[in-house]
Amino acid sequence: MTIISWIVLGLLAGAIAKAIVPGYQGGNWFATMILGIIGAFIGGTLHLFIETGSLELTSADLSIIGVFVAVLGSIIAIYLYGTMSRRRL
Repeated sequence: MTIISWIVLGLLAGAIAKAIVPGYQGGNWFATMILGIIGAFIGGTLHLFIETGSLELTSADLSIIGVFVAVLGSIIAIYLYGTMSRRRL
């Protein structure tokens, strides 16, 4: 995947994931893009693990299935970031 397709996939997946997850996530377009790229790696790795059973770091591609997988990975990334950044009393 080229860097341009990573940027497009990251913006698309990050924006869709932020729209799906309730609450305020904050961040500008750059943070949304980084969230989407991280989500593409999380989703691509989980997708490959479910398909083949091997755990390798891979990214989703710029296709319908790839965007869906990247959005699911972005939702997981939002959830993980939210649980790790909560303050404990």
